[in-house]
Amino acid sequence: MSQPTSPTDQPEVRKGLAGVVADVTAISKVNPETNSLLYRGYPVQDLAATQPFEAVAHLLWHGELPTADQLAELRATERAHRALADDVRAAIDLLPTDAHPMDEVRTAVSVIGASEAAGLSALEAGGSPEDNVARSVRLFAALPAIVAYGQRRRHGQDVVEPRDDLDYSANFLWMTFGDEPDPVVVDAFNRSMILYAEHSFNASTFTARVITSTLSDLHSAVVGAIAALKGPLHGGANEAVMETLAEIGSAERVADWLDEALAGKRKIMGFGHRVYKHGDSRVPTMKAALDTLVEHYDRRDLAALYDALESEFVERKGIYPNLDYPSGPAYHLMGFDTGTFTPLFVAARVTGWTAHVLEQQAANSLIRPLSEYVGPDERSVPR
Repeated sequence: MSQPTSPTDQPEVRKGLAGVVADVTAISKVNPETNSLLYRGYPVQDLAATQPFEAVAHLLWHGELPTADQLAELRATERAHRALADDVRAAIDLLPTDAHPMDEVRTAVSVIGASEAAGLSALEAGGSPEDNVARSVRLFAALPAIVAYGQRRRHGQDVVEPRDDLDYSANFLWMTFGDEPDPVVVDAFNRSMILYAEHSFNASTFTARVITSTLSDLHSAVVGAIAALKGPLHGGANEAVMETLAEIGSAERVADWLDEALAGKRKIMGFGHRVYKHGDSRVPTMKAALDTLVEHYDRRDLAALYDALESEFVERKGIYPNLDYPSGPAYHLMGFDTGTFTPLFVAARVTGWTAHVLEQQAANSLIRPLSEYVGPDERSVPR
């Protein structure tokens, strides 16, 4: 019989890896002094106010904002790879129209990865740093068509071909809705993409890094990250926010609805964050964008509902909104289906994921943590 171990012999187990520093990164951090999320040192709210999403993508991949020539080169490459590939469309069309849109995105990226790796060995598919930057740009360019077509086919609509005279954000909206978007909507959408682009070692990013650490390829890492983001505790919160607001219906019903929800111990999505203890620094920028959309679409009823729920919840629980709270209604006003919200998150976060893939590959070590066994001691099989 094994000897019992003393409490001092027990390893410290950090459930959910809470507080564990798994590696170093130069891509992003939350500055505790200013409560600001920094991309390569730049506050994200400043980037969202001044930069196109393509410039922020370059920043995440390369460490610096692009020069005018570098931005022009990136834009030319991105515009050359915007069209929905025939094999990708065929794979999406095999899925039921009531499948979750994240299943479409995951499948589409897997098809793209298979095409990119065709004829290569598993080791060759890992690629050089230059290969993987190029793959990152192509995937960044392809995702808007995938997300847009996913929404359109659920409405019985056909593909809208991309336009090379529009920037990334305007073209994304064009391919989704088939109308040239108003600059107010483009600006709000661009800001949302930048705010969602990166957030250090979150669950999906860490998943991508674990997969990359095995020397698997970039697309496999992104497929794994998409699977992690599909979980409602990570990426589905902006969908849940819109579902909550739709369930409540109006500002006048907030107090009674919240009484019932809290009594039933329901989790109210869109509030609180594991990293931010004093409010999500991205919220003011996204809320300002939402305010412009409320004005543009004349939806003060939605704004009143939003404000009432925030005020009531903060007063009762002392927990503040995270980015998903303003982004959900913003995407709703733009015309996106609620099920499309998390795929939009994918289209933005693919820049951060692939930046982390590049960083992991540059100084790789297989990620293989230990576990503390708590099952039965060794025993004999009954005869």
